[in-house]
Parts: sequence; C-alpha cells; structure tokens
Amino acid sequence: MIDLEVPRKFGPLLKQAAGLADQVFRPISRKYDLAEHDYPHELDLMSAVIDGLSDSGASQGAGARTTSGGGSEPAGVGAGSRAATPKSGNVNGSNLSSVLSIMQTCRGDVGLTLALPRQGLGNAAIAAVASPEQKARFGTKWAAMAITEPNTGSDSGAIRTTAVKDGEDYVLNGEKIFVTSGERAELVVVWATLDRSLGKRAIKSFVVRRDNPGLKLVRLEHKLGIRASDTAAFTLDNCRVPAHDLLGDPEIRIEGGFGGAMQTFDNTRPLVAAMAVGLSRACLDRTTELLADAGIAPDPAAPARTQPYAAARLLQLEADYEAAYLLTLRAAWMADNGTPNSMQASMAKAKAGRTCVEIALACVELCGATGYAETELLEKWARDAKILDIFEGTQQIQLLVVARRLLGLSSSELK
Repeated sequence: MIDLEVPRKFGPLLKQAAGLADQVFRPISRKYDLAEHDYPHELDLMSAVIDGLSDSGASQGAGARTTSGGGSEPAGVGAGSRAATPKSGNVNGSNLSSVLSIMQTCRGDVGLTLALPRQGLGNAAIAAVASPEQKARFGTKWAAMAITEPNTGSDSGAIRTTAVKDGEDYVLNGEKIFVTSGERAELVVVWATLDRSLGKRAIKSFVVRRDNPGLKLVRLEHKLGIRASDTAAFTLDNCRVPAHDLLGDPEIRIEGGFGGAMQTFDNTRPLVAAMAVGLSRACLDRTTELLADAGIAPDPAAPARTQPYAAARLLQLEADYEAAYLLTLRAAWMADNGTPNSMQASMAKAKAGRTCVEIALACVELCGATGYAETELLEKWARDAKILDIFEGTQQIQLLVVARRLLGLSSSELK
C-alpha cells in the first residue's frame, strides 16, 4: 500500500537535491536564462553529485519529449526503470526517488535540471529496453532522444524517418526536431520505421553516436523558457548504425511491437509531472514570502470569504498543488511496484502540467509589478512553466490516453 510519507531512506538524497537547487541552480538561474545556448560550466562540478544520485538509485536517465507540432523535447534528472515483475510488500525504488529529487532540483531551475549531464531521455530508453550488453556499453554515456519530426508530433506512430537493413548496418534517413541536449549528448536514441506501410509496429529505436557523420546538426532552437537546456534539430543523411545498436527486438511483431518503446513514457511522464510540481512549489513559496512582506498571511483554518483575496487565492493554489503532488507520487510508486501505470502517469502529467502553468501565472498576478519584473524569478518561472504542459505528451494527448483507458477503447476507436 502506498504511504504518503516520504521514505526515510531518501532523506540524504533529497537533502543533496535541495542543496543543489538552493546553492547552485538559483544563483545562476538568471545568468543562463539570458545566455541561451551557453553551456552551464558550473554543472561540470556537479558530476560527483550526479554520480551520488545514481549510487542512491535515483538516476537511470530521464527526460521529456514534445508530442505536438511545436514545443521542445527536454530531458531531465534520473528516471528509474519499471520493475520487471511485481514484488511482495511495498517497494519505494528508483522511480519514486527520482520524482522526489526532481521536485527539489526544479525548485531551483527546470532548465538547469534538464541540462545535467548523463541524464537524458535516451538514458531512460536504454535503461528500459536495452540488452545487458547494450546497457554495459552505453550506461555511462549521455543519451538524448530524437522522436519528434516536422510533421509528426502527437502521433509517434506516424514517424517517417526510415531504417533500412544493409548488411551488418541499418541506414537511417529523415529529420528530427526538438531534441533536448542534442548538441551536448554523446548519444542520440533515434526512433525510425522499418516499414512505413506497417505503422506503429514497425517503429524501432537506434542508438546513434553524436559524432556519426550521417547525423548532422541543423540548428539550435530559441525558446520561451528553459533556456539553459539546449534544443537541437538534426537531419539523418544515409546515417549508418551498426545492427547491434538497435534497442530491443529487431523483428516486426503484429502485437506489442510499439508498446515496448512507449513503455519508456510510462516512466518518464511522472518525471515531467515532478518537474511541474517542483516549479509550482518554488512559485508558491516565493509568493508566500512576498505576500507576508506586504502583511498578507493565508490562514488555512479560516473561511476563504473572511480573508483577503490574495490569501484565499493562495490557499486555492496550494490545494491544486497538493493534488498534482499526490498524483505524481502514485504514478511513480506504481512503476516501482510493477503495476501498470499508463493511465496514472498521464493523469499526473496532465494535472501537474496544467496546475504549474496556472500557479505560475497566478503568482505573477498576485505579486503585481514585483512578479512581472526581472528582479524576481517569478516571471522566468512563468515562462518555464508552459513547456511542462506541452512536452512528454500535450495536455490534450494525456486526457485522450486517460479517456481510452477509462472507456476501454483503442487508439483507432478513440482519436
């Protein structure tokens, strides 16, 4: 049974993550918001901390991707892999520790969290579906994920990048956009189709080395928020990839072929929800401090109608935050305990993403001119918030996933 208390064993990990947010990320947050595309060299000093998170079981790669025609495809701190089989008792494992640590680091800065080395969505894919031999070869490298294409956003099954077998290699051709950490990563996990006519079941993922001459960087995107995280566009021009770098089963299966690839997102959607929860917490905490300076202190025990509007509104936002927080913990806990969590992961992502945007904008409003000025990080957080409602599946896609699960309908029955 899930326990809503934070497991005691995660205490040192969360203390580390909170220290990273407060002592490292916050002081340089504005610097790298203004210096978009500059690499945050301060993060080089954090490699020991990242390794510490990994040793704690918190970091096996994470991230997010856009599933709409626009947006970006960030990758973030530590995603645990789904438990292979249900275990007896209660398991508080790497998925739960990951979301809790991400909530802490994103109180400091979402973009810097996404820019941490060796923590890409590609790492999550490798952890989820790679063979033991592949995990040994790729496990210590930084892997980005390339899924989204100019004409393929929400429907990942419509990918047009092709992979053709040629001797001991596959030859990849196509275009990928919104690849988070695409410039900085050592590897890029590219989704491609073995046969366009077969739709989703022919989609496979390939590990492509960043220095492969067939993988060509086209541009880095300029973005509304999370500017510390680089977002790249690539072309694949007769990109030759060794056959042993295909992740998972090379055969095209009639049933379940695409499901293995999509399982990655049952693990990573709670992580994006955790990013949103962490950013929401930052907004609420700072707004509470600024309102207190103005003599306004919310009273949870008093009726809302007896309090100033700002105080009552803050209490309402706190309630929305709590709902997003609990949904996120549930989705991660289910993954740790080997329980299918597709619907719950989408619920958490939908609620947390929408709530984060609402909280960030409301906090700017409650703080007036102070909230809108660059003297505070509130205006930056409001810009950062929107992507958390877009990538890893837009709000609309998450609600569609939830509806399909509730109604027992397939993707072809409910579009």
